[in-house]
Amino acid sequence: MENGTKKWGGGVANGGQDVGMPTNATIKGILASLMATVDGSDGRRVISLGIGDPTVYSCFKTTAVAEEAIVDTLRSQKFNGYAPTSGLPQTRTAIAEYFSRDLPYELSPDDAFVTSGGTQAIDVALSILARPGMNVLLPRPGFPIYEVCAAFRNLEVRHYDLLPEQGWEVDLDAVEALADHNTIAMVIINPGNPCGNVYTYQHLEKIAETVKRLKIVLISDEVYGHLTFGSTPFVPMGVFGLSIPVFTLGSLSKRWIVPGWRLGWLVINDPSSIFKNSKFIERLKKYFDTCGGPATFIQAAVPRILQETEKVFFQKTINILKQSLDICCKRIKEIPCITCPYKPEGAMSVMVKLNLSLLRDISDDLDFCFKLAKEESVIILPGCTVGLKNHLRITFAAEPSSLEEALRRVKSFYQRHSNQQKEC
Repeated sequence: MENGTKKWGGGVANGGQDVGMPTNATIKGILASLMATVDGSDGRRVISLGIGDPTVYSCFKTTAVAEEAIVDTLRSQKFNGYAPTSGLPQTRTAIAEYFSRDLPYELSPDDAFVTSGGTQAIDVALSILARPGMNVLLPRPGFPIYEVCAAFRNLEVRHYDLLPEQGWEVDLDAVEALADHNTIAMVIINPGNPCGNVYTYQHLEKIAETVKRLKIVLISDEVYGHLTFGSTPFVPMGVFGLSIPVFTLGSLSKRWIVPGWRLGWLVINDPSSIFKNSKFIERLKKYFDTCGGPATFIQAAVPRILQETEKVFFQKTINILKQSLDICCKRIKEIPCITCPYKPEGAMSVMVKLNLSLLRDISDDLDFCFKLAKEESVIILPGCTVGLKNHLRITFAAEPSSLEEALRRVKSFYQRHSNQQKEC
């Protein structure tokens, strides 16, 4: 056998001729680079408005019910072994019941699958749909994990734009133009990450009609589900499940403020079995056999968490977010180089546009964020990370005092780099 020119593992370690290398920057990767840029000699504390992890701030705490449920299941010593790969039966039942409250039909426990956070739900959804030559429609701006997962599954990504002047609604004309016979699915994120938009029932209905015409699956990322504080109520995409197949992705992470618990779900909303059939479900179950789910004792706590959490807890979180958002929008207006095209009605972040013409030595959003981190010890996510160059994503899920201080520093940064010194 001639193997003198063969590379170890077929050259996969170096990317390989036929191995796609995801080129998208991840949020955590960019944030790590920004943190490494911070000037260690700066005596001020680092304030991060870059990641949607509210647990960093003491004003955001989970409910006592969740903590007690975890302690009780752990101490019971009944959940130290392996769970079924699709999730504990009682956990799947609780998730199905939780979703069925807002739907015009009842979900079965067999429709709910437990995942290690929302990220694994994304990976499973794309993996189970992926086929050679197929493509998926993703929002721009959006959540970059979708692009990374799609690249690893050799799924072609086609981006449709969200329209800031229309509250970041989906450009449905673009969706129709992008789709072809190889399009397998479309992804929406509602409430929106990174834009904070909340889609109306009427807009979701139009999305459903488009999906039905195209005969594709709708993947609805609802990780921020119910975290709304504007005039538009949250409507789960599953309400349209009687006419189109909807894969709903979600988790405990945001609504219960426990992102580190890594408890998520994938729910198949397809009561009419438009897409779902016995072969598909069997394939999905087999795929879960290859995955590692959340810790068994955390799964076991889910029924109590979903059933016993009081509305007052959710309302407290929403009140804090609303207060923080108001502060954020007020302070943004004091910084001429950034403008907010749409005040969020949900989720935890806002997209703002960066006006480079007002800055004398900033080349783009990346340059802005890296210099800001170095000079002011403030971390903000560059918009190019989420697909929108020369924008910034600011996370407002922070203590009001930290948010005020961070944006004061951003204002000072602008004044120092402004080409209109008279405004300083």
